[in-house]
Amino acid sequence: MKLIGIILSVLAFSILIISHELGHFLLAKMNGIYVEEFSVGMGPTLLSWQGKETRYSLKAFPFGGSCMMMGEDENSSDERAFGNKGVLARISVLAAGPAFNFILSFILAVIVLGSMGIDDPVLSGVLNGYPAEEAGMQAGDRLVKLNSEKIHVYRDVILYLTIHAGEPLDVVYERDGELLQTQITPKFSEEYDTYMMGIEVSSERVRKGLLETLGYGLNEVAYWIRYTLISLKMMISGQVSVQDVSGPVGMVSTMTDMVEESSTSGLFYIFVNLANVCILLSANLGVLNLLPLPALDGGRLLFCLIELVRGKPVKQEFEAVVHAIGLMMLLGFSMLILFKDIWQLAG
Repeated sequence: MKLIGIILSVLAFSILIISHELGHFLLAKMNGIYVEEFSVGMGPTLLSWQGKETRYSLKAFPFGGSCMMMGEDENSSDERAFGNKGVLARISVLAAGPAFNFILSFILAVIVLGSMGIDDPVLSGVLNGYPAEEAGMQAGDRLVKLNSEKIHVYRDVILYLTIHAGEPLDVVYERDGELLQTQITPKFSEEYDTYMMGIEVSSERVRKGLLETLGYGLNEVAYWIRYTLISLKMMISGQVSVQDVSGPVGMVSTMTDMVEESSTSGLFYIFVNLANVCILLSANLGVLNLLPLPALDGGRLLFCLIELVRGKPVKQEFEAVVHAIGLMMLLGFSMLILFKDIWQLAG
């Protein structure tokens, strides 16, 4: 089962990369840009075939991929070169990669939520001696808002309380079709080592109709985008260390363990659990690639936006140098994470 878990995890991770590069590829073709090679994986080429104009390749290491376009990092006189297209065309191509990651997250979210239902933020009870009980909340109440944050599913509550631990809350909830409001200050629990409102929610998931499920699918993607941005903020502020960050090897290892744990429940639960992880990872990949850092899609988009403001492009040679430096830094960080993941697995 271990080998099957590894194969499934690698395939799932590869789908995320293919989705991203496919976004670049399709928009490049739509804008008449010459795509030299579309590859899945990195390193030495295992399989390769020449299409009408684009070479399609499968590389040895199933992490990463690329959509190599003519004139992306160098000058070219060909009218089909990336650098010779209008700025809006280039923006659409660059943004398509992250956009396709968000689309993939949405599709998977709709499938999972349609199959399993949602974690409805409806109270099944309140704990004795905690603020929710003292405020008069009771079983059957549906949480609507915590301060200004809208609550769609129960995980929204968990995330909000984690970020705003111990802070006073203006709680809006629904009871018998009527909106009620109360003020609660979470109480610290020695037993659980966290601040708690003192509410209980059923672990039973609730299935919704098609239109509602589509809406919850959008909320799911928004949740994981928000989660990724919060995690980045925590990493920058030092609340999360490099030790807590995983690269492709660590992710595949985690997904493999999850496949093994789900194997006793059947193929359906293996798929659902893998899909759940892919929703997070695909949204994560989309957000990270939009960061305005050299070598990433966001860094290239930043140069396009500068061009829009200035009315003329930044010299391509300068931009190429900036991205080359960024790529080296990115590869260095990736190697650090890779060695960390291998060290942890070996330990």
